[in-house]
Amino acid sequence: MKKRILAAVLSAVMLAASAFGCAQDGNKQPASGNTEAGDTIKIGGLAPLTGNVSVYGVATNNGIKMAVDEINKAGGVLEKQIEYIVYDEKGDPIEAVNAYNKLVQDDKIIALIGDVTSKPTIAVAQKAVKDRIPMITATGTTADITKAGDNVFRACFIDPYQGELMAEYAAKKLNAKTAAIIYDNGDDYSTGVADAFEKEAKEAGITITNKEAYQPGSVDFKSQLTKIKAGNPDVLMIPAYYSDVALIAAQAKDIGIKSKLLGADGWDGVLEKIDKSNLDAVKDCYFCSQYSPENKDEKLQNFLKQYTEKYKSEANMFAVLGYDALGMMAAAINKAGSVDSEKIIEALKNLEYKGLTGSTTFDENRNPVRDAVITTIADGKYKFVENFKK
Repeated sequence: MKKRILAAVLSAVMLAASAFGCAQDGNKQPASGNTEAGDTIKIGGLAPLTGNVSVYGVATNNGIKMAVDEINKAGGVLEKQIEYIVYDEKGDPIEAVNAYNKLVQDDKIIALIGDVTSKPTIAVAQKAVKDRIPMITATGTTADITKAGDNVFRACFIDPYQGELMAEYAAKKLNAKTAAIIYDNGDDYSTGVADAFEKEAKEAGITITNKEAYQPGSVDFKSQLTKIKAGNPDVLMIPAYYSDVALIAAQAKDIGIKSKLLGADGWDGVLEKIDKSNLDAVKDCYFCSQYSPENKDEKLQNFLKQYTEKYKSEANMFAVLGYDALGMMAAAINKAGSVDSEKIIEALKNLEYKGLTGSTTFDENRNPVRDAVITTIADGKYKFVENFKK
């Protein structure tokens, strides 16, 4: 629910120890200037700043803070400064709901950017619907998130969209006739992308030779890959996160699978994880992502440069989406001309936002509509291929 995740987050996590240490006690973290309460627009944030998924939360939060600082320096929103108040929810749904309650009841936020991972986001969305708090998740990909209510939006692609898009890409651009899938059956992201890919591939005339599942935490995939090799598919879809992808790709190479490898945005960071001796295992793969750092857009390039200078690490997809999520909310508040929740929600529904990830509008389910970026790997580097929309 970031470019080069691992390279960016290792440094970011080290920063988190000092920047967010007191968050472990549930204390709020104002991320921008010292202003009087009456002169600010309070926007809340929820992110795992410590714990097992802090690598995602820290990067997302960093991007949000950069957007807040930029907007405030430019004069703020409705002639007021944004006061961004973020809590560490440690990747836990219960912690997230408790932190959300503090933001609404104690801090009196008028909008929310969060959460980061899907399960806490779903839990918080159910509360935000009752409170009518305008809410944008930067990186929560599970389809059910925005189904909670019409005040819940997201800046990232949903899991099914990525699966559908890559199936169409395989059929239309790669001329694939057969495909196999290997996925984590204990992960909502992996299963969601896998199921959507399977359904769309069949509709596109692609025969699914194998659909093989593995358990969370697995490190040996040779049993599943041996079955896949027997089917000799044109493409092998691996809807998993980069750490699993690195292992699966290397083992697929070892047993002689020649299929072209496909993936979704969870691949972002695979080059930092895979052993350099196995770089050819991911050569000429194709995966979809939210943006490309090779895009020459001036605003994006400035953000990437400033992020590196500020955090001493490269920005990734999570940081970029965090920046855009805050930008979307600020733009909607400006468009509404008010901090009234219903007016902000209506403004979001009709928003046309030009951000780091491109030009975005929202569909009827409040999911983003924009081009995906198809990326390949060549010479040990990520390479932009094209923008593609299903």
